[in-house]
Amino acid sequence: MKMRAARMHGYKQPLVLEEVEVPKILPTEVLVHVEAAGMCRTDFQLVDGYFTALDLPFPATPGHEIAGSIAAVGAGVPAASGLAKGDQVVVVGGWGCGECDQCRVGNHQICGKGRWPGFGLYGGYGEYVPVPYQWLIRLGSENNLKPEELAPLTDAGLTPYRGIKKLQQAGVLGPNSILAVNGLGGLGMYAVQYAKLLSGGSLVVALARSDEKLAIAKEFGADVIINVKGKTLDQVRKDLIRETGRGEFNAVIDCSGAEESIGLGTGLLATSGAYCSVGLVGNRINIPLFPLVAREQTFYGSFWGNYVDLSEVIELAKKGQIKHQINIVRFEDVNDCLDRLRDSDFVGRAVLTYK
Repeated sequence: MKMRAARMHGYKQPLVLEEVEVPKILPTEVLVHVEAAGMCRTDFQLVDGYFTALDLPFPATPGHEIAGSIAAVGAGVPAASGLAKGDQVVVVGGWGCGECDQCRVGNHQICGKGRWPGFGLYGGYGEYVPVPYQWLIRLGSENNLKPEELAPLTDAGLTPYRGIKKLQQAGVLGPNSILAVNGLGGLGMYAVQYAKLLSGGSLVVALARSDEKLAIAKEFGADVIINVKGKTLDQVRKDLIRETGRGEFNAVIDCSGAEESIGLGTGLLATSGAYCSVGLVGNRINIPLFPLVAREQTFYGSFWGNYVDLSEVIELAKKGQIKHQINIVRFEDVNDCLDRLRDSDFVGRAVLTYK
């Protein structure tokens, strides 16, 4: 049996759209029929060689945001899993080893021996993916979400959720706080919504360089929007004072990760404020040390999310508490879409389907 797949045969080359054999599954695996795969900045970064340290096997199939249905269940999958052919599922990213300290506390997505769908032979840019049964979340009969809405939740909708939970746990959110969402790409649009849901009444300020993206952020719940394009830190501070009466943020979630973005956000961070970076646009950061120490600020890195985080996100979505900004992409157009993502020419999340 054949399937369509868009595969990497080397770095810095267009994906090859081809027909290949449907993968066979191990006894403890489930074969997932991919009905939607979110397209992430990470995907073109993978193609462009950003992750060469992973020693990627070729041909590789990108696509780590996956929603679909079960096509086959391995003979060794326990009945207690509740998984059956035809079930709607999403794939949890970050398949940990199950034995290290991080896995034992539930942080399998940062396991040093783990692996991820879309960073190896199989991923969502192919119509079928073998997945260890432990890393599937079954949607159940009450699910009212389309696959193209579910797929982005496994990363774009998951990563900022975990990041804002870290800010929540840091104690910097609440009725007298200002929480900034810095960057409004695929992650940032979800981050704005979680900022309203999880911040305990914080004033939510969205920062971006696009009026179109800022308008959607306002629709998604941002209290204040500020276009930072071409502005200095002091100019943005003046805008913030005009809009809120205050010139600093108590908390920032940075969904870009660019050096310029982080410089702006940390430059506006209040004493004892907390900054959480979830974006990966750049390679390194450069922030002044003295304010970080003398003002007792905290800087968090936050990567993806674990099984529990994703389960919580899915429940919020099933209850209608998450809005989506989806751009459907045909299989034939996958390389064109990656080029548009390189140019930041997308509002919301691009999602590959096989219709």
